Amino acid sequence: MLKPSQLSSTKYLLMIAAALIFGWFLDLIAWSLVAALIVWSTLQLHQLRRLKNWLAQELKTDPPDASGEWGEVFDSLYRIRRARRQREQNLQATIDRFQQFSAALKDAVVIVDKHNNMLWWNLAAQHLLGLKDRSDTGKPLFNMLRDPHFIRYCQRGNFAEPLLQTSPHNSAIELQYLITEFGDSEKLLVARDITDLIRLEQTRQDFVANASHELRTPLTVIRGYLETFLDQGNLPDSLYHAMLQMQQQSDRMQSLVEDLLLLSKLDSTEVVVDEAPVDAPGIILSILESTEQAAQGKKHFISVSLADNIGLIGREKELHSAFSNLIYNALRYTPTGGDIQISWSCDTTGGCFSVTDNGLGISSIHLDRITERFYRVDDDRSANTGGSGLGLAIVKNVLHRHQGHLEIVSTLGKGSCFSCHFPLDTLVEL
Repeated sequence: MLKPSQLSSTKYLLMIAAALIFGWFLDLIAWSLVAALIVWSTLQLHQLRRLKNWLAQELKTDPPDASGEWGEVFDSLYRIRRARRQREQNLQATIDRFQQFSAALKDAVVIVDKHNNMLWWNLAAQHLLGLKDRSDTGKPLFNMLRDPHFIRYCQRGNFAEPLLQTSPHNSAIELQYLITEFGDSEKLLVARDITDLIRLEQTRQDFVANASHELRTPLTVIRGYLETFLDQGNLPDSLYHAMLQMQQQSDRMQSLVEDLLLLSKLDSTEVVVDEAPVDAPGIILSILESTEQAAQGKKHFISVSLADNIGLIGREKELHSAFSNLIYNALRYTPTGGDIQISWSCDTTGGCFSVTDNGLGISSIHLDRITERFYRVDDDRSANTGGSGLGLAIVKNVLHRHQGHLEIVSTLGKGSCFSCHFPLDTLVEL
């Protein structure tokens, strides 16, 4: 059985043969061939017109009936267009499903190109960020979110930690920004409403702050009476040792209250608002002077290396607290005669304050949680050294407020290295 294409070729050849025979009888072979070609061309133009009219209907009707190669063309185009239409319907169904899914999200989602222009966002972004459906498409992200801290956060490119800020559209809403990079330097921005979490956290902070303040007064009275009794000098030995221990524990409790108050203050604001140039080398030297008496008892070998002409933009009291916590920890947990190295340096990536010792060290199982509040590697060791379990939590909070981060490298029995890293744009020349 002949295929349609072969059948069509056969008909064409038969038509040419008939024209030749007819022209031979009439002695008009050339004109017979011309007439045959005109007839054949007319038939082809007719089929082309039918094809054009059918394509204009966009699959609303079945393909025209045709035989031969034209039938194959009609059937092939119909199958191709039907498959394409099915793919388009499937794609549109997927898009509709995605739009329904994105509209149901309570978190704002924004897609930003490599030039920080907004390409797409969901319905929640209009409510949380104030984006308009069509008029803002293609506009720079920083035209809508103009807060300097947000712009600095995006330009820095370190999105490991989320950014907390008030909504630019509604000041009563607190947002948590999460950014993920994908594709050709494009970004997926997610803004989550954490207003309820912030209120709950504020309640906890207020409780800690109020409780700490209330503890100050009775502690002051207790410490005052203990000092008075101990200064009399005529107490029995048993009572003297008991009161001496009570004084030591009251001092420890006083230190704990002060640390709780400091943490509460650090938690009250997410970022530093009253930034000023801070003499980082001067802070470190002042801390070392105040620790001379404590260091003499253990006869540590302390080496110091400071970049004298480089400071930080931030709050001096907070940075002093963070640096002193790390230095005092090294003094507490490094045995007599141990080595302690303290340095402040800077390079193309930023500034770094580090404290390295060859003391007790920390097991790797504790490193992920050591900056949690009240987390203790060893309760007995903390009790003997007077640690409150809040020092590293204070350090972490201070660094976070100054856009820095804490890096801990430690080996049990060999020592530890605590490094405070600050971004380059927080450094200042003194």
